[in-house]
Amino acid sequence: MIVNKRILKADPEGWTIELGDSPVVGTAIHSGTDVSSTCRSLMCLAEADRRREEDPFTEHLIADFPSRIVVHRSRFEVDLNRAREQAVYLSPEQSWGLDVWRERPSDDVVKASLSFHDAYYGALKRVLAGIEGRYGAFVLVDVHSYNHRRDGPKADPASPDLAPDINIGTFSMDRKRWAPVVDPFIDALGGRHLDGRKLDVRENVAFQGRGEQTRFVHAGFPRTGCAIAVEFKKIFMDEWSGVPDWRAIGKLRAALASTVPVLEQALRGMA
Repeated sequence: MIVNKRILKADPEGWTIELGDSPVVGTAIHSGTDVSSTCRSLMCLAEADRRREEDPFTEHLIADFPSRIVVHRSRFEVDLNRAREQAVYLSPEQSWGLDVWRERPSDDVVKASLSFHDAYYGALKRVLAGIEGRYGAFVLVDVHSYNHRRDGPKADPASPDLAPDINIGTFSMDRKRWAPVVDPFIDALGGRHLDGRKLDVRENVAFQGRGEQTRFVHAGFPRTGCAIAVEFKKIFMDEWSGVPDWRAIGKLRAALASTVPVLEQALRGMA
């Protein structure tokens, strides 16, 4: 369901789309935790382990975007940021070594999950085509989060050299073409502060932006769509307990919201 003028209503398909007066769209496609009753009956993965690999609270980081898409279905049922043939985790190698299934899902169950993948990308294409028609071009800010304490809650975190506060992924885009958009975006985020220091914002360090959603945008809208993959290190929560730091979430939410006028201006400059 597509809704306008900040009237939010959850779609029975498992996502919410809100369209405002802007060519900038924020998405949180891994924030969801919902699992169908059929898949839940087949899963053996503990909820805490599942949540650790989801992107909790990312929907709050895009809450101030005039246009946004939030997916409510868990990536452990179907991962919208993977190509269709890899979107259902059928082996631990696909899911960080985790055993997801007590019983391997049948072909019919997998087919049903993949139909969600198909439906989402069909809806996304229609939404983006509408924004393209209205504004001529658009930016999709594809927001995710990542763990940096994988060795345990009391172990040392990942080295900051390899784990920036915010990782910007640009792999699938025409980087030269979209430099007038991406560079000001990085500069705007890098000028914001958290805990008395500037945010560490770097490009293609921990991740390169190789996900399906950005690829889909750049393949389908090569001259008019700029999709920026944004990975927030989980400095806004305890990734092991799942407890959020709402003060940090508020700071990061404001930092991300501050980029919207920057992106809008950049798009106007390219027109």
